[in-house]
Amino acid sequence: MPELSYRVGTFTDSVIRRMTRISNRYGAINLSQGFPDFDPPKPLLDALAETAGKGPHQYSITWGAQNFREALAEKAARTLGRAIDPESEICVTCGSTEAMMCAMMTICNPGDKVLVFSPFYENYGADAILSGAEPVYIPLVPPDYHFDLSLIEKGFREGAKAIIICNPSNPCGKVFTREELLAISELAVRYDAFAVTDEVYEHLVYAPAEHISVASLPGMFERTITCNSLSKTYSITGWRLGYLIGPADVIEAARKVHDFLTVGAAAPLQEAAVTALRFPESYYRELNALYTEKRDRFLAGLDRIGLAHNVPAGTYFVMVDISRFLALPQFRGWTDVRFCEWMAEHIGVAAVPGSSFFHEEINHLIRLHFARGNDVLDEAIARLEKLSEL
Repeated sequence: MPELSYRVGTFTDSVIRRMTRISNRYGAINLSQGFPDFDPPKPLLDALAETAGKGPHQYSITWGAQNFREALAEKAARTLGRAIDPESEICVTCGSTEAMMCAMMTICNPGDKVLVFSPFYENYGADAILSGAEPVYIPLVPPDYHFDLSLIEKGFREGAKAIIICNPSNPCGKVFTREELLAISELAVRYDAFAVTDEVYEHLVYAPAEHISVASLPGMFERTITCNSLSKTYSITGWRLGYLIGPADVIEAARKVHDFLTVGAAAPLQEAAVTALRFPESYYRELNALYTEKRDRFLAGLDRIGLAHNVPAGTYFVMVDISRFLALPQFRGWTDVRFCEWMAEHIGVAAVPGSSFFHEEINHLIRLHFARGNDVLDEAIARLEKLSEL
């Protein structure tokens, strides 16, 4: 049998999705894979029901239905502070996962270097490898996840073609400040590099933090590809509706890549989602208030049972320190992966081992999410209390 591609031997399957399968096996509360357990907004579901009857049910335009792109452009203009041309500056994708892969394949040649913050959403490393690029990791240092700007400059000086910025950051909940983003942007301009941003949690930012789109900063729209999706904002992670926004020449090239990756996103879902994209600003305020309450409730529970954690400024993820458990005789020598598998089976709560997000050797952190109903969060805390009994 001929050899397989060498690429597939350089990364694993998704640890996040693997933990969901383990969670299902043991009937654990799934706080690993980040999706909510509550319904999308009713007006959106009503629109979906209507679309199921009247269509469309065939292909839309490859890079996105006209009305969907127009609605995206209207919404994005408020965030980016500039008009977005739905005809030339948007490409609709099958989720932000494809958006990031499409962006990387559009800008990267084999051997190009790409700067990636660590911890990182696990797809980024694989995206770089599949596009032929070499990831260069910039540490975000726990517990506040600060970074050394000189390392970014060193990376650009040594030829990095782009930097990937997840803001707010999955898995650690860091929200980059305006000052941090301006400093990174100044370097990107000076060294003539791209910025590829993942902004899927843009509406899940907790006061006093604020979300700043890199493409809105001076001189950056022309060199930024913004990846986003509807998944988290409207609680429709299974719909797989994502998009790219960027300068027309870049998006023209990205559309060619997208066309041969997936052809196009689901036409009836695009039609229904136009309703959500035109929700009033009050929807986003209420969404933020909902997740602020969930964050505060869940972190208070972790504090009550004595589990050390960071305080995320955005997203619905929290990093929990399991150092003191790994120091116990019964767990000595264990990895965070083995501990998470044990926790799903014996504690009844599924988490993601932190090592899947870090390039550095990190074995003492796990990621939990709080995008669940309050009763489920309360039950998860009750189960996690068994850890304190150890």
